[in-house]
This record gives sequence, structure tokens and C-alpha cells, in this order.
Amino acid sequence: MSHILWITNGRVIDPANGRDAVGDVFAVDGKLVGSLTDQQQADATKVDAQGLVVAPGLVDIHVHFRYPGQTHKEDISSGTRAAAAGGFTSVVCMPNTSPVCDNAGTIQRIIDKVSRDAVINVYPTGCLTLGMKGESLAPTGQLKAAGVVAMTDDGACVQSNEIMRRAVEYAKMFDLPIMDHCQDESLTEGAVMNEGEWSLRLGLRGWPKAAEDIIVARNVILSEITGAHIHMQHVSSAASVDILRRAKDRGVPVSGEASPHHIEFTDAKLANYDTGFKMNPPLRSDVDREALIEGLCDGTLDCIATDHAPHTATEKDCEFDYAPFGIIGLENSLASTLGTLYHSKRLTLSEVIALMTHKGAEICKLDAGTLSTGATADICIFDPDEAWTVDAEQFFSKSRNCPWHGATVKGKVKATYVAGKQVFDGSTITA
Repeated sequence: MSHILWITNGRVIDPANGRDAVGDVFAVDGKLVGSLTDQQQADATKVDAQGLVVAPGLVDIHVHFRYPGQTHKEDISSGTRAAAAGGFTSVVCMPNTSPVCDNAGTIQRIIDKVSRDAVINVYPTGCLTLGMKGESLAPTGQLKAAGVVAMTDDGACVQSNEIMRRAVEYAKMFDLPIMDHCQDESLTEGAVMNEGEWSLRLGLRGWPKAAEDIIVARNVILSEITGAHIHMQHVSSAASVDILRRAKDRGVPVSGEASPHHIEFTDAKLANYDTGFKMNPPLRSDVDREALIEGLCDGTLDCIATDHAPHTATEKDCEFDYAPFGIIGLENSLASTLGTLYHSKRLTLSEVIALMTHKGAEICKLDAGTLSTGATADICIFDPDEAWTVDAEQFFSKSRNCPWHGATVKGKVKATYVAGKQVFDGSTITA
């Protein structure tokens, strides 16, 4: 018997197709269809979305689910449930696991685990270099055949320009985008926060923006000479935005993402040495924050990605210098982004949804992020105006290192559907 879904009366926003109007969304056996027959209407599971937004399932191309090897922080089950609660139906996992994802066997291990435990779509990435050491290339072709959607050493940055050039050339041969964590490590040894007024006040080792800018510029040059698509992860610096803007004006095939925390917070949040705000790259100045928002508004930055990076409470509960970098945010990402970009009237609701759906999907060539007829019925229903208080203790994630804990935000996910079947009902996982 067919599984039929009929969502009615909602404000349907599908930026990829220019749709923004009250209407219906139909799905039969996990695929979106243009209409239902009378019999299908009679047999359908009908959902009244009056007063709510019906959008494509959200897409995040930068998450850490810590499988394999670090499952005390997160695993495929907890990570995908956290994502579903945040309205996400497709995510791309980073390869800095234990062991790292530099071989087909580890990729297959992840894919097998996803098939058993995931409640949403999870796509793996492969390492650019063996062991993520930046010294020799990982087997790009084998990783592509195993199922990776991009190549990255996220969590590290290839320091050798020669090695990076060869990695980029091979990735291009296999039609894989390169995603890069842009950091010149010679400038960041011992650094724990943004270099500036607040690092001086707090007596903490400063992390210069130039460490990011230099690598972004390097990647633009490599993209220009090879024709390869290089994507800059978690851009945090105003100068990096400017470098990308000028590169795009020349037609260089580069792209960039911004994270919800970098467009909302600044390094002033570290005034009390709160390790919940310690991340890589670090929170920057208000000038940088504003430049990131401008970059999202004018298309220089292509999408929003959370860089969901779980750590245990014990790991974070120590002196600031010794705490690990990273925060979580999947479950409040939509609300936080709406607050910074939509409720502040910087972007329309459709523009924000585009940044969190098809634009990220296009970078990794994912079949996701739209409500096109024939597409998989991955759907997010939310109320953009409902206020709620972030309580990390109630998260589906295993970890609690969320800088929004205790904050009141606006934008509540009411339901998440994957392939036409509900996986989250606004409070519980239903898959």
C-alpha cells in the first residue's frame, strides 16, 4: 500500500523554485508529486500547516558526529536525532574521526552505521591527506567510489601549498568539491581566541585573522589555476570575505560558508572565560561579524553551516587554554539564524531558507534542499515567530556545549519529514 502525505494550508517556501505562497505539498511513497487523485486524497495522511512555514528539509554541509571512535561525545543515532529536531534532513559529516576517513573501509563502516541508526540522510567526506597529516595524498578515487561527497581535512589544514595543489587537482579529476578549514598554523600556535582588544584584556594568546586570510587567498589562487571548486569552511574574517568577493567577481570557482555563531556573537562573549564560546576559528570582532552578514546578503558567502562539534562537559570544564575548540548548534540553528538575518530584517524568510537548504546542497551536489516535483520528500515545517528558550539539557545530542543555552530565540521546528515519513513531531523523535 502506498504511503501518501498531504500537507495543506501552510506557507510553502521553496527558494530553489521561486515558490512562496500558501498551498499544498503532496508526497507519494517518499517522492514529491504535483497533485493527488481523489482516491489518494482519501488515503493520505493529512497535515494542517495553517500559520506555519512548509520548507524543504534543511541541509548542513558541515557537522561532526564523532563516529567512529569518539562516540562518548556524539554518534550517528544521537547526532541525526539532534539534526531532525533542528529541521535538518541532510547533513555532511567531517572526516576527523578515530580512525580518520582516509580509506574506503572507514567510509563503508560509516555508511553501514548510518543505514542502521540514522533518522535523516548522512553523507560522508574523505580526507585530503593520509592521516590528515598534510604530508601525502589520500586515495581520492577509492574514496569517491566508496561514497564520499567531498574531500577535506577539516579539523586541520594542509600547510604545504604543493600538497594542497596536488590534492585539489586529484579532487577535480573525480568531480569532488574541496572543503578547507583555512588556518595557517604557523600563526596560531598556542592561540585560543581572536587577537584583539579582548585577548589583551583577558591575557589570552591571540589568534590573528591573517591566519585565515592567507589560506583563503592561497585557495583562491589554486582554484584559479586548476579550475577546481574549493569551498571555504566557517569563514570568520572580514578580509576573507573581501578576498572571496573579488575572486567571485573574476569567476573563480570558490565558495564559502558562515556559521550561526560567527554571525551572532563576538569575542566580547569571552569576557568571563566561558569555554562554551571557545571555537575554531574563534569569535571575531563586530566588524568581522557585520562583514559576514554582508557577505551572506550579497552572495559572497553561499550558505549557513553549523560546524556542530560536540564535546563532553568534563572536557569543557577546565582552564580556558586547555578546553577543546567547538560548540553544538543543530537543534537551535534555524532559530538563531532567523534571529540574526530575518527578524533583524537583513534578509527575507525565503533568502534565509535558501542559505539553509539548496545552496549548501548544490556545493556538495546533494539531491536535497528543494520541493521540486519528483524530488525526495524531505520537509521541514516551522513557526518562524514562536519564541522558546534554548535548554541544552533537553537536547537530543549527547553533548551540551551550546553557547545559546538559556537564550530566548524565535523560530520553532514543528515537524521534520524524511522521504515523506515523519521523524520529528515538534517534541519527540518519531522514526
